[in-house]
Amino acid sequence: MFNAIMIEKDEAGQTVGLQSVEESALPDGDVLVDVDYSTINYKDALAITNSAPIVRSYPLVPGIDFAGTVSSSNHADYKAGDKVILNGWGVGEQYWGGLAQKAKVNGDFLVPLPSGFTTRQAMAIGTAGYTAMLCVLALEDHGVTPDKGEIVVTGASGGVGSVAIATLGKLGYKVVAVTGKPDESQYLLDLGAAEILDRATLSEPGRPLAKERWAGAVDTVGSHILANICASTKYNGVVTACGLAAGMDLPLTVMPFILRGVCLQGVESVVCPKERRVLAWNRLAADLDAEKLSSMVNEIGLSEVIDAAPKLMNGTLRGRYMVDVNR
Repeated sequence: MFNAIMIEKDEAGQTVGLQSVEESALPDGDVLVDVDYSTINYKDALAITNSAPIVRSYPLVPGIDFAGTVSSSNHADYKAGDKVILNGWGVGEQYWGGLAQKAKVNGDFLVPLPSGFTTRQAMAIGTAGYTAMLCVLALEDHGVTPDKGEIVVTGASGGVGSVAIATLGKLGYKVVAVTGKPDESQYLLDLGAAEILDRATLSEPGRPLAKERWAGAVDTVGSHILANICASTKYNGVVTACGLAAGMDLPLTVMPFILRGVCLQGVESVVCPKERRVLAWNRLAADLDAEKLSSMVNEIGLSEVIDAAPKLMNGTLRGRYMVDVNR
């Protein structure tokens, strides 16, 4: 038996609770993992609160990522005792996820835990931090180096924003953090931001083309903020987009793209190829200051997950929730 957050559905609707589950109930998969830590991401909160149709099959264990130790394996790449990480691939949506003490998954979904990382550190970073590194890699791929100018990061106090700031700051970039939480300014400066910008300055409709400022951007929110950032990005600058916290709309014109050669690069983490995932995690091990992880993380036990999900939804959380599934 093991403990798991379980989402079920009947004629009365969806229910969610902490349950004791037989190991025989685990779905098909060629690798069995004893989970150490998971997280609550925005998508998990949507699933747990039934705020969006995230869950595609019932019953389901939510949790789009986890880190742990292989218990048994029929996959050529893994053996018992290996430390592994999983992010995405529909886990926590279509397949049983990481908010449980055990997970049985397709071994192709896993990546090895980088040397020097613990499973706890990996989930302090989680899918949010892995996505942030994918954004950093995209900036680098397009030739955005620290000497090119400022990098703006939106949703700065969230999980993606926090890791993006810490990583970019360590790499020598001048980072401008955009936040609607002025009381988080010192936290962002401690992570590595050089300047704090009030979200309100970018939240309203702006000009189709504004004064050039940004060499690059990591945007987690979309809508008018993303449009205004594109309009003020420098010639041949690069804007990476990985979120929609402010909305799915994008009210801009083609002018930044055809007059300044701005590149709007989407960053997708769910089905990202394995080699890119391994690169991202290895770069996180090299380029993220592990000492800064503690200020980003709110650690909770599995029994606290259901109550924590609405708090993540209402935007009151700094950083991210990490879940010790064994307490």
